[in-house]
Amino acid sequence: MTETAPETDPRRGTGVWPLIHTERAALAADLANLTDEQWATPSLCTGLTVRQVLAHLTAAASLTPVRWLAGVIRCRFDFDKQVAMRLTEQMGATPADTLERFRRVVTSTTKPPLPTTAMFGETIVHGEDIRRPLGIRRAYPIETLTRVAEYYQSSDLVVLAKGRIRGLRLVAADGPFTAGSGPLVSGTTLALTMAMTGRTTYCDELEGDGVAILRDRCRPA
Repeated sequence: MTETAPETDPRRGTGVWPLIHTERAALAADLANLTDEQWATPSLCTGLTVRQVLAHLTAAASLTPVRWLAGVIRCRFDFDKQVAMRLTEQMGATPADTLERFRRVVTSTTKPPLPTTAMFGETIVHGEDIRRPLGIRRAYPIETLTRVAEYYQSSDLVVLAKGRIRGLRLVAADGPFTAGSGPLVSGTTLALTMAMTGRTTYCDELEGDGVAILRDRCRPA
């Protein structure tokens, strides 16, 4: 069953699903030749390997709102338990199984009850959670990164981002993205996006009087 929610970002008016599909396909291609050791590499998501993060992305692309709600009820409204359960469902017996399951959902428009742009953000951020520890670099179109950054700077849905950058002025050095006011945080759009979603590693790539504040807010509570 495929979720039939509108495929446009109401703030921008153009399709988001094709961008999601492009990024999923690029990630699948980047992971095609990993060794078993690489699949077991710790990701930027605390406690998860790169293989587990990929399974999480597959789970998100496989859940209709009805299945999501059924899982929440089954897990007694423990949302972390629901995430772990769905991740396990998509792991498969081997890393090759995990990758194949992800390939099957590359063009999926199925999603839990989240805005499509949230799914887009998850695709980019979790893609970097996987790529960065493996030393893989993707040359994202700046339009793609700008759209994701604009989403996160105004949202705390799924992941705290808007609250994390409150009182700071973010300025991209490689594109048009700017947000907020206060002490400056400057760097690439990708680094700003990853830092505002709590990835401390990317703070090393940022400059400005506000970096120390942002870094402190990236630490687990």
